[in-house]
Amino acid sequence: MNLHQFKFIQEAVRRDLNLTEVARVLHTSQPGVSKAILELEEELGIEIFGRHGKRLKRVTEPGEHVLKSIEIILREVNNLKNIGEDYSAEDSGTLSIATTHTQARYVLPLPVASLRKKYSKINVSLHQGSPGQVAKMVIEETAEIGIATESLVDYSELVTLPCYEWQHVLVLPPNHPLSTKELIELEDLVQYPIITYHPSFTGRTRIDQAFIAKHLTPRIALEAIDSDVIKTYVRLGLGVGIVAEMAVKESVDQDLVVRPGGLLFGTNTARLAFKRGSYLRNFVLEFAVLLNPQLNKAYINEMINKPA
Repeated sequence: MNLHQFKFIQEAVRRDLNLTEVARVLHTSQPGVSKAILELEEELGIEIFGRHGKRLKRVTEPGEHVLKSIEIILREVNNLKNIGEDYSAEDSGTLSIATTHTQARYVLPLPVASLRKKYSKINVSLHQGSPGQVAKMVIEETAEIGIATESLVDYSELVTLPCYEWQHVLVLPPNHPLSTKELIELEDLVQYPIITYHPSFTGRTRIDQAFIAKHLTPRIALEAIDSDVIKTYVRLGLGVGIVAEMAVKESVDQDLVVRPGGLLFGTNTARLAFKRGSYLRNFVLEFAVLLNPQLNKAYINEMINKPA
């Protein structure tokens, strides 16, 4: 048995048992992938996958146990690589971050700049996606650290730690009927079109839950994943915007009326995510502390290596 076989099997599960896709992602041939998997099954004396003809259809019961062992082996191989890089070239390397657009646009620039000031040889690779995609990228080791508000706590493979708390704000054009009202209620909002985030982004769940709790149905005129897009349509008079507070800057948004939304929608917590049992290089730990100074390297390592 060898690491190539392990990688083929792991990737086959990640790619819904599509070996053509596995071959494409791993830059090899589909027949080579099939042969490697069959050879491992013969060596172990079990079927890892149930088949219909030549097609993989499901993971067998013994295959589930094999997958768990492969996950541990490949995770530790990656840890060995990170240990080597950490001690042989601790001031260089690539920091891979998986995050949502809001975090990448409004939260990460200063911490990334601070890290690069200290480690000038480090490359930073930003991978943007939905919260679910962020979780997947950390689990699949495309990224070492994930940052998002939703979804991360739903994955047992991840250790998540609080990063910071934030609230939504309402943004309105100066001529909007609600712009002169200091305290805006949910009952006021349902009278007008609303422009806010796509359901899987930036605390949208809390917005929906707030209206449901009061048995109110908002008129969602437009959904987007980009706060700047939301503000653009607010300026055009399409409705009241609901955005994350970090997306509103006084120097940029002087033409908008801003009202706090914390009492309406509650507080959100952005979280950091790491793959359970992973080895984090020193500059990854330092970046996590830059994001939340209340954390420290020892505590992060302790939580990552704590049994689930």
